Amino acid sequence: MLGPVTMLGNASYERDRCITGIRGLDEILRGGIPYGSATLVAGTCGSGKTTLGMEFLMNGAKSGEACAHFSATEPSVKLLENIRQYSFFDMTTVDRGLINVFDMDVLFSWLGLDKSTFNLDDIDAMVKAITDIVNTIGVTRLVIDSVTSLCYKIPNEQLIRDFLFKLGKSLSTLGCTTLLIAEITSVGGTAHRSAFGVEEAIADGIIVLGDVERMGNLLRYLQVVKMRGTDHSRAKYALEITRSGVMLTPMLKWGVSQ
Repeated sequence: MLGPVTMLGNASYERDRCITGIRGLDEILRGGIPYGSATLVAGTCGSGKTTLGMEFLMNGAKSGEACAHFSATEPSVKLLENIRQYSFFDMTTVDRGLINVFDMDVLFSWLGLDKSTFNLDDIDAMVKAITDIVNTIGVTRLVIDSVTSLCYKIPNEQLIRDFLFKLGKSLSTLGCTTLLIAEITSVGGTAHRSAFGVEEAIADGIIVLGDVERMGNLLRYLQVVKMRGTDHSRAKYALEITRSGVMLTPMLKWGVSQ
């Protein structure tokens, strides 16, 4: 969706935004994630990826949006049991169908994809199944956790590229703003941006979560590396996970040099 803006007598366009509601992130993104974007949220183990994704959905549900979470790394029952400890999460949104949680293993079984590797036809079937659910429910916010787990079933980089491109394009056409959770490693204190080397080229945006060491302690950080359709800060921000959700603050306030 595009809205016309007039600047210096010339017609230009500004993308409508999906307001994440996460403290500090919308300011970093100058108003939120452009609607219909597929954003790679790439993080190391324990960096807060799942919590950030669930808060993103929860804030949409509070506004009456239909949201969905596809879980590929843990059963949905375990996911909900872990996330309900946070005060920001309201379990009634699941009961009311505002947040819909799906197990990818169940979806695979339904599609007959009980195999260790997927071919092109399998990938097309998976993309169609996900987009059909999104279209039927009218989902406007989607989290897939994790896209890395799905890509492990795809035998080569070209097919991974095809999968991510088709998925992102289909979801964008439906007006769905998507977070693709990705698992990455940290080498020498620097977090890699993707597990397979192709995800970051396909995604509309890249948000990296990781750790920095300060006086013997590991501090979580978030950095928006890329986001098409909007200006944004590229600085690292300290990420704190509280009972009320994710909170981002400039790193210098933590006494850490950027």
